[in-house]
Parts: sequence; structure tokens; C-alpha cells
Amino acid sequence: MPGLLHRLVAGALAGVIGGLIGLLVGHERGAVIGALLGGLLGFLGVVLFDALRGWRLLRWLRGGSLATTAPRDSGFWGELGYRIERGLRALEREAELERTHLTQFLAAMEASPNGVLLLDANDQIQWCNSLAADHFGLDPERDRWQRVTNLIRSPAFVAYLQAGNFDEPIAVRDSRTPGSLQVTIRRYGAGAKLVLSQDLTERERSDAMRRDFVANVSHEIRTPLTVLSGFLETMRNLPLTEVEQKRVLMLMTQQAERMGNLVGDLLTLAQLEGSPRPTGDKWVRVASLFGQVEAQVRALSAGRHTIVFGDPGEARIAGNESELLSAVGNLANNAVRYTPDGGRIEVGWQRNDNGTGELFVIDTGRGIAREHLSRLTERFYRVDSSRSRESGGTGLGLAIVKHVAQRHGGELDVASELGKGATFRLIFPAARVRGERAVPPGPAESAAPAAAVDGAGR
Repeated sequence: MPGLLHRLVAGALAGVIGGLIGLLVGHERGAVIGALLGGLLGFLGVVLFDALRGWRLLRWLRGGSLATTAPRDSGFWGELGYRIERGLRALEREAELERTHLTQFLAAMEASPNGVLLLDANDQIQWCNSLAADHFGLDPERDRWQRVTNLIRSPAFVAYLQAGNFDEPIAVRDSRTPGSLQVTIRRYGAGAKLVLSQDLTERERSDAMRRDFVANVSHEIRTPLTVLSGFLETMRNLPLTEVEQKRVLMLMTQQAERMGNLVGDLLTLAQLEGSPRPTGDKWVRVASLFGQVEAQVRALSAGRHTIVFGDPGEARIAGNESELLSAVGNLANNAVRYTPDGGRIEVGWQRNDNGTGELFVIDTGRGIAREHLSRLTERFYRVDSSRSRESGGTGLGLAIVKHVAQRHGGELDVASELGKGATFRLIFPAARVRGERAVPPGPAESAAPAAAVDGAGR
């Protein structure tokens, strides 16, 4: 109101001044007319000046940008421009804050381990993250605002969406993969829907592996138990000669040892999977590992093979000694079990140019067909089940070796051909290896008896 009063007073003053000037310069007859015209012209001058300032503010508003400030005029138009600019800048800050929140919200849904699909009240796609796009074969940009049932043709999904009963999730088979998806729909807002999808393939695979593992363990334990029960029944009901009793007791001892080895390997696997990874501050001498393994390998071979242990010099591996000993022992014992009499077994160590270290076991056995190589480290997987059981293997040895390698940041590499033997390499990263380049392997002297190493068959 004060600004409008000031403008009216200014206009009146301009009219009075214009009228006085008209009276002074006008003739007697035209003095009144001149005063009126002068006052009118003065008032119009003030109005035009005021209109010019209003036009400047209007032009700034039409520009649609806050990159420049509003015209800094005095009086009514200056105050109006300042207040409009302040209000617009406050709205812009609020809009920017909302955009930031929306961006963060979408980024959080993008990082979700589940697929996220937003549908409007007409079941049109408003937004989806990359995981949902992969699950349903969608394009996040191209398919926006498309009706979801036109793009996802799974009968189970369409029926679930149209039924409107979303109390329980459903499983949808994925035509592109052998797995399936778990789909959950929740309502929100004014008829909108949130579609969550989760890939069940890995879970189903883990469940299948768990079922197979339990079945295999049950079978492996039941077999020696059945043999023991049969022999006990025989000894209780049949009169056996001393020779027959000794033979039965020997077979029972073998089955008991087999069951003990199986339980021991299962406990080792459980310990490897449940304990933290070995630290890198404890260094194990490779020569010490070779010395302990060589004693058992030569005893197991009983002179039936040519066994060569290389000299690893001062090579050391950072890790857990008992785990490393178990891995080397399993590889060496396997080589003895699966190499025919008269064959050659070589155990050695080498340091590569890139700093990594390799602990290798080479045999001249029957070899392994290519189709079996990728599955050798599976639990209870055997290339030849009958030969493996006869040789005393549990089918868990290479699974233990693989776990030990992975826990030390390394890997197990297997190369073999039928009739040409096999080469097993434990490759350790440079950060876990110390020592100069290894001495080429050669005939080794007999080592002093050392602690036994648990062995397991392939």
C-alpha cells in the first residue's frame, strides 16, 4: 500500500507542476487549458516511467532463467521484483533437493540385489533397474510407459498380475536360462505396483548340490557300515577258521579306516569353509612340506614307483602350514594311488617370472579324459568309482586341495590326457611367495619320518 500511495502522490505532484507551468506560459484566455494539459502531461510522464520499470520486470520474468537477477529498481517495482526473485530461487532450491532425493532413491534401487519394476495404475512401466531389465528381457529406456503384459508374456506372471492376489510370491520360469525367478508384487500409491524379482538359479543349484552331498555322504558311509555289519553277522553265526577270521578282521579294519578317512575329510572341508582365510604373516618353508610328504609317499608306494622330489631351496609360502601340508599330501598320495607300478612321480616347486609360485605334482599314470577335468574338484566326483574305492580314496581329496588353494589366494590347475599321465599345479600369488628361483628337481635323498598327511582319492 505505501508503494501505491507514493506513486499516486508522485503522479499528483507531476500534474500540479505541469499545471503551474501551463499557467505561467499560457495566455490569459488559454491559461486554464494549458494548466490542464501540463498537469496531464506530467502525470502521463510519471505513469510511463512507472510502466517502463514494470515492463523491465516482466521481461525478466519471461526470460525464464534465474541466471540473472531481477531489475534492482527503487520503490514498488524494485520491491516486487526482489520478492518474486526470492520466491523463485526458494522454489528452485526445493526442486533441486527433490531431484537429488529422487536420484539417490533410484540409485539405491539400482543397487538392490533384487530386480525392481515400477508400474502405474494401468500396468505401464514407469521405471526399472538393470537387474529387472535383465530378468525380464526389458530395455529400461525404450520400454518405459509400455504395458508390462505386452512385454512379459509368461502365463504365470500375467495370471498373477491380473488376479490381483499378491499375498504370496510366485516362481516364474526364465525361458532364456535353465533357472527360475521369484516374483513378488506389492501395491502402493494410487493403484501403482512394485514388482520385485529374484533369481533363484543359484539357490536351486546350491540346494541341489546340498541334496547330492547329503546323498553321497549317506551312501559313502552306509557302504562300509553294511560291510562291517555283514562281517559281524558272519562271525557271530558261522564257525570260522583262524585264517578266515584274520581275513574278515582285516577287511573290517579296511572298512573302518575308509570310514574314518571319510569323516576326517568331511571335518577338514567343514573347517576350511567355516574358518577365516589364513593371514599373510606366517611363512611356511616349502622344503619342510616336501620332507613331511615324502616320508608318507614313499611308505605308500613301498618301492613300486620312481619318486622324485625337487629341491625348493629357501622358498616360502605365506599361509597355514597344516592346510598346505594337506593339499600337497593329497596331490602326492593321489599320484601314487593312480600311477601303475613302475611309473614315475615328480613333486617340485618353481618361481615364475611374474613372481607367482607353482607347487606341482606330475605322474605317468593312466591320465584323465578331457570331459572329466572340469569336474574333478567336485565332492565325491570320481572318474572311475570302482578304482577310486579300491585305492582307498574318499572322493574329497581334490575338493580339499581346491579350497586350500582358494583360501591362499591361488588356484588349482589340472592338465592331463588319457595315457599320458597328469600334472597338478598349485599356483600361489606373488604376494604369498618368497625365495629365489627354484633349483630344478632331481633325485632326492630319503627324508626322515615325519607326521602323516591325510590323503584322499580323486
